[in-house]
Amino acid sequence: MLTILSPAKNRLLAELERAEYHRLSPFLELIALERGDVLYQVDGKMVYAYFPVTATMSIDYLLENGGTSEINRVGNEGMLGVPLFMGGDRSAGRAVVQTSGYAYRLSAARLMAEFYHKGPLLRLLLRYAQARLMQVSQLAACNSHHSTKQRLCRYLLQMLDRSSSNELAATQEEIGGIIGVRREGVTDAARWLQERGIIRWRRGHVTVLSRSGLHAHVCECYDVVCHATALLLPDLTASSAHLPGIWRASGALPPYQFKDDRRHAHGGEHDAAPHSGQAELAFL
Repeated sequence: MLTILSPAKNRLLAELERAEYHRLSPFLELIALERGDVLYQVDGKMVYAYFPVTATMSIDYLLENGGTSEINRVGNEGMLGVPLFMGGDRSAGRAVVQTSGYAYRLSAARLMAEFYHKGPLLRLLLRYAQARLMQVSQLAACNSHHSTKQRLCRYLLQMLDRSSSNELAATQEEIGGIIGVRREGVTDAARWLQERGIIRWRRGHVTVLSRSGLHAHVCECYDVVCHATALLLPDLTASSAHLPGIWRASGALPPYQFKDDRRHAHGGEHDAAPHSGQAELAFL
């Protein structure tokens, strides 16, 4: 039975062949994580790999002045601990929980034992690592060439994609650091989207009213990443098509369907009211 906390709700674990899944599953430990928990320190030994189910995690680079810059974020589409099977056992950045929730952790020793078994898991993890490298490269290009509004749309879409919940949280400074703009730029871009009825920003919260509206104003980087990921991990979309919340055949991570996309076109205060199918991103 596929429950919200099933290991199969992590899309990499869902991709494992049945025999490998059953061999690995006894060693998977479900843990609860709180926002702010530090999973890896800079140059710290990586004892576990993490497979998020409902939590999201960021990998941050620590600057000499004490600031941080987010390098990547991981949700239920992937795993934390790629350096383990790329030849290292220490983290180049700090890994911090950004959204409270659950994840499965696997000891580094067990992960490497499965990796060197040279079965489907090895090929899956290497393709995932290549997808991650591509995502980071595209992020750098996006932050150099596209507008703040486009980058904010990309960020919101990607956050919705990798979360098991429609509830997202981040500060304006965090978003600005990720998309490469000042806090004021995030404010202006959010106001622009609000004026077009795509989001509503009130009392420190942003409510996403239309996913399709975000997609209409996002740069090409979002679709480029989705398409390239599908090419690198084609089996994931095919084998998981029958499971709700798993990747779609289009190659995108699972798009949340906002019921008000249809109602929003009719306008009116009632149509814009938030409900459980919408996403709220708190600017704390």
